[in-house]
Amino acid sequence: METNDQSKAAIEQALENYYFKGIYEGNLDLLNQVMNAGTLLFGDVKGQPYAKTLDVYLDGVKNRVSPKDSGKPFNGKIISVKAVNSIAVAEVQVKMYDYNYHEFLSFHKLDGKWLIVNKMISDTN
Repeated sequence: METNDQSKAAIEQALENYYFKGIYEGNLDLLNQVMNAGTLLFGDVKGQPYAKTLDVYLDGVKNRVSPKDSGKPFNGKIISVKAVNSIAVAEVQVKMYDYNYHEFLSFHKLDGKWLIVNKMISDTN
């Protein structure tokens, strides 16, 4: 069984290499490597309730101009990662366009791979 430090390092790598990069590039292949097919997204954006399935979220990513292609600034930052056995929570911040998202991402280790199973998001601008 991997240690807590190994779990945290693996989750941090998944966030940097797949989640943040996937959002920045608008790359669905990268996002699909870190997000479980049943992932649900909830929270608020610009003060309005936000609730989406993964398919609806990915469709939005596919049909928008990516931060990379827009030339606008993008910053993904890991605030913390807490892991216990096969579950974990990452607190991250994503700044893009006119949004400053504070996120809590729930992870579950499935078939040896850490995957996001839930995304809670709040726009703090």
